[in-house]
Amino acid sequence: MSEPKNDKHTSTAGEPRGLGSHTAKQGTEMIGAQAVVASLEAEGVDLIFGYPGGQAIKIYDALYDSKQLHHVLARHEQGAVHEADGYARATGNVGVVIVTSGPGATNTVTGIATAYMDSVPLVVITGQVPRGVIGTDSFQESDIVGITMPVVKHSFLLQSTDELTTTFREAFHIAASGRPGPVLIDIPSDILSEKMIFNYPDKVNLPSYRPTYRGNAKQIRAAVQRIARAERPVLYVGGGVISSNATDELVELANSLQLPVVTTLMGKGAFPASNPLNFGPVGMHGSKYANLAMTESDLIIACGARFSDRVTGKLSEFAPHADVIHIDIDPAEIGKIREVQIPIVGDLKGVLSGINEAVKKSGATPITGPWLEQIAEWRQRFPFYHSDIAEVPGKIVPELVMQKLSRKLDPEKSVVVTEVGQHQMWAAQFIDRECPRTFLSSGGLGTMGFGFPAAIGAAFGCPDKQVVCIAGDGSFQMNSQEMATAAINGVPVKVLILDNRALGMVHQWQKLFYHERYSFTELSANPDFCKLADAYSWASRRIEKPEELDAALDEMLACEGPFLLDVAIPDNQNVFPMVAPGSAMSDVMGAIDVAVGAVRTDMPNQAPAPAPQKSPCAKIDAQFGGRWENDPEDKGPREGEAPAADVEGEAR
Repeated sequence: MSEPKNDKHTSTAGEPRGLGSHTAKQGTEMIGAQAVVASLEAEGVDLIFGYPGGQAIKIYDALYDSKQLHHVLARHEQGAVHEADGYARATGNVGVVIVTSGPGATNTVTGIATAYMDSVPLVVITGQVPRGVIGTDSFQESDIVGITMPVVKHSFLLQSTDELTTTFREAFHIAASGRPGPVLIDIPSDILSEKMIFNYPDKVNLPSYRPTYRGNAKQIRAAVQRIARAERPVLYVGGGVISSNATDELVELANSLQLPVVTTLMGKGAFPASNPLNFGPVGMHGSKYANLAMTESDLIIACGARFSDRVTGKLSEFAPHADVIHIDIDPAEIGKIREVQIPIVGDLKGVLSGINEAVKKSGATPITGPWLEQIAEWRQRFPFYHSDIAEVPGKIVPELVMQKLSRKLDPEKSVVVTEVGQHQMWAAQFIDRECPRTFLSSGGLGTMGFGFPAAIGAAFGCPDKQVVCIAGDGSFQMNSQEMATAAINGVPVKVLILDNRALGMVHQWQKLFYHERYSFTELSANPDFCKLADAYSWASRRIEKPEELDAALDEMLACEGPFLLDVAIPDNQNVFPMVAPGSAMSDVMGAIDVAVGAVRTDMPNQAPAPAPQKSPCAKIDAQFGGRWENDPEDKGPREGEAPAADVEGEAR
C-alpha cells in the first residue's frame, strides 16, 4: 500500500510527479505496452486498479516485470474504477485504472461518471481493438471514447507510438490540474506491439488549456470590502476546498472574521467539526438551523461549491436577501445557477490566502456576534436528534448508530466512506470529521455501489488509518463481489450495513409523496450477509437489539482484518429533516423542535389518492418543472412560466 502524497499542485507547472525524463528507461527501445508501464512509472504511479482482457493483455504482460507498480485485481471493472476513485479522494493523488476493450471498457462508465461529477482525478486506460478493424464491430469493440465523451475531462484515442508518451504526460496533467477530473486513454492493441524509443516529456504544451490559478486582485479586494460590512454572512463550503488543499486558509478566514460555515456533502471535512463556527450540512437533508442561516443571510461566500439543486431547493426562493461571492477554479460554475455579485476565478488555496492577507491589511474586525448568537439559538432549538424521539421503541435507532460510531473513531486516524441512500445522509449528519479527505461519498451522481469499493481504495491509499464503509443493504449488493478483493489483499476495511430490507431512500419518498405505494423497493429476499462474509473469509456479526450495539461496534473496530457488521433497523425509519423536492430551502419537514416538546414539526399530510388518470409521479414531476407526465408532446409552458405568445399575439 502507498502512503498519501497530497502533492496536488506540483503538476500545475507541467512537470510529472515522478522521475519523468530522468527515469532509467529514457532513451531505450521497447514496445508500446512496455512504454505504457514506463510512462506510469515516470509519472510516479505506484498503485493501479484493473481487470485484464484480450485487448489489454500486452499491457498486463509488461506489467508483470514492473518493480514499481502494484496492481490490485478488482472483481469487476466498475469496482476497479470506484477503488481508484476512493484512493484518489483519500490521498489527493491521481487514481489509475487499466481494463480491456468492449464490455471491460463499458463497465467503467458509471465509475468514470461518478468521478466526473465529483471532480476526482483519474486516468482510465482502456484496451481497444487493432486500428485496422476499428469501426467494423469486431469482437469486443466499443467506441468508449464516444460513450464517455460527456463524462470525462478529456479523452485520447492513440493513433501511433509517436504520441504515446506525450499523451500520458498530458493525461496526468489534465486530470490533476485545474478542476480535477477523469481522463480516458484508449489504446488500440496493435500499437502495444510496435517498437519505439521511450522518451518521456517533462513539460506539456496545451495552449488551449490554461487553468486560472491566481485570483484577480481587484475582485479579492472587493470581496474583502463586502465581507467586512456583512451582518449576516455565511461561508458556503464545497468539495473544491478539499481538492485545493485549502482547509487552513478557510479556517483562518472563518476565525479572523467569525464567519459561520455550512458545508455541502462533498465539503464535509473541509472545516473541522469541533470548530464552533461549523454549523454542518446544508440542503435537502441538512439541519434546519443551517438552512435558516442560508435563507436569512445577507452574504453567501461560496468556496468551491456549485449551488446544487440538493442545496438550493426551489431556486427562486433560495437566499433571497443575499449577495453572492463565488470562488471557483472552473469559470463555468460561476453564475451557472445563482447570480453572482463578486465572481473570483482561481484556485481556492491561493484566493483564500489573498483574502486573508487583504483582511489583515484592511484591519477588518468581526461584526457577526448577534448573527452567530441567532444561529446558535436555532441550533439549540432544532437539533438533528433528541433522545425523546422514540419512533420505533425497542429497535435500533440509526442516528444513535452513527453517533456511537463517530465517538469511537479517531477523527484524524480514520476515513469514513458511504454508499448512497438513507445511511449516507445519517452519516453526513452525525459522523464528525476534523480533517479533509476523511469523509468520502458519491455526491453529484449518487452512485449506489460506490462506497464499498471506494473504501477499499481508500484503505490502500491510507494504510495507517481505520477505514469504515457505511452501507445500505441495497447499495452494498451492487458491488459486494469486491469482498474478494479486500480479502485476498488483506485490506482491513470495515463495512457497517444499516439493514432495513428496503431501498430506504426511495421507500421513504414512496411513503411521503406516493401514498405508501411501495413499488419494488422492498428487499425481503436479501442474503444472510454474515454467511456471505464467511464465504469470502471475512469476520462478521449481525445485531437486532439496541443493547448489542456498543459491543458490536467495538468488535468490528478491533478486528485486524475485514469485518462486516449487519445492523437491523426498521424499514419505516425516515431521514429527517428533509426539504421536499421543489420546495424552498426554508420549508423543512420533520425537524425536531425542542421549544414545543422535542417533536417533529411540519410533517407532510397524506393527501387523498390521486385520480386514476393522473399517476402519483405527476405532482413530483410538476415540482421539478416537468410537463411530460400526461402528454409527451405537450409544448406548453413549464410550471411557473408565463404562456408564450403566438404569432397573432394570443396566448397559447
